[in-house]
Amino acid sequence: MGRGNVNGTGTSVRESGNPSGIANRGWTVALAGTGINLALGVLYTWSLFKGAIEKEFGWQGSQLNDPYALCCLVFAFVMILAGRCQDRFGPRLTASIGGLLVGAGMVIISTTSNYVLWLLGFGVLVGAGIGFGYSSATPPALKWFPPAKTGLIAGLVVAGFGLAPVYLAPLSQYLLAHYQLRGSMLIFGIAFVVIVCGLAQLLINPPSGYVAGAKPAGAAGPAKPVAAMHFTPREILRQPTFWLLWVIYFIGAGAGLMVIGSISGMAKTSMGELAFVAVAVMAIGNAGGRVLAGTLSDRIGRRWTLCLVLALQALLMFVAIPVTASKDMAAVVIVLVAALIGANYGANLALFPSYTKDLWGLKSFGVNYGILFTAWGMGGLVLPRLQQTLTAQSGGSYQSSFITAGVLLLLGAALTLLLKSRSASTAVTVPAGETKPTSPAKSGVA
Repeated sequence: MGRGNVNGTGTSVRESGNPSGIANRGWTVALAGTGINLALGVLYTWSLFKGAIEKEFGWQGSQLNDPYALCCLVFAFVMILAGRCQDRFGPRLTASIGGLLVGAGMVIISTTSNYVLWLLGFGVLVGAGIGFGYSSATPPALKWFPPAKTGLIAGLVVAGFGLAPVYLAPLSQYLLAHYQLRGSMLIFGIAFVVIVCGLAQLLINPPSGYVAGAKPAGAAGPAKPVAAMHFTPREILRQPTFWLLWVIYFIGAGAGLMVIGSISGMAKTSMGELAFVAVAVMAIGNAGGRVLAGTLSDRIGRRWTLCLVLALQALLMFVAIPVTASKDMAAVVIVLVAALIGANYGANLALFPSYTKDLWGLKSFGVNYGILFTAWGMGGLVLPRLQQTLTAQSGGSYQSSFITAGVLLLLGAALTLLLKSRSASTAVTVPAGETKPTSPAKSGVA
């Protein structure tokens, strides 16, 4: 059995239970991860920056979305490298790298209006930094808790990312009004370095011998099992389940990002300068959906929760057609629809990391989830760009975009029925560092 320590890359599992004297730091780690994601969620406020960019820099058309789209893509694919870094060197170093990269990117764009430098600063550096920070927030938290709480803990940690616009939206409005765009980016850059690198020091893996949910050594009763089938990236890529989950993730994330990236513009039709309220309320829904879906999936299973989420999101896309088309629609209706769309989108970000742990274990969780997360990046690149094209072709109407997203989400909901249901409570205990031989068919499509 591999030797471990509190700063290591994984947990070693013993059937005898937890070593005596080990304090459970799970909630400290989980809250630190949530705090890091609260800073990194600046990505979701791009719709507020677009107006200032157009006004101050004179950018037009796709230029206004290119840094955001590139940031999403880089974020997703860097998750593979960042996940491997997290698995090998631990969450503290990985998250600290993330904070420095985000800060560097924001400082660069604070000095220029050059389109290429914004692609480099926000698109590449901020995107990479978000990938490093995001990939290191969830794994250490999951290692401190038993399988029955996987969905809840994953939901709580990633909720920070979705909740960020609640404070970033009004803060951005204030900073843009008083310090202009470039001054605002400089302030954000410095703040994110301090916050992310500071909280990174609280991220810690359990020590060797720790079993989440087990009784201390010497206590009466057997130790509880933990989910611990360990699959390498090469192994998961050979499983039909991986590719099925990838397609479903692409649809669920991409359809949500079609709306989130443009919600401010949609809401301005009826809400004017108060459109940022819709962004903030959607963020609350985004965060709440992650916690609710994660908790629900612990009770009724990941598959049925995912199917429900996608079906409801499809319904909301069709409901949004008359809501966004009307110039007289009550603001409360727009805000309610935005919150529900945000909640269903956010649910994806709790369910897919939970699926990753359930099916493929924690030892290579970082890189395995990083590979699956490329679906989020591709969805964020392809579908929002499709939404731009459809909106432009229809003279500014969002109707065709909502119809397209709704149909895709119904397809995604149908695909979830091909997934084989697997309960965390039935997972097998295997010492970290060992791989239990498992037929791909048993972890694949039903």
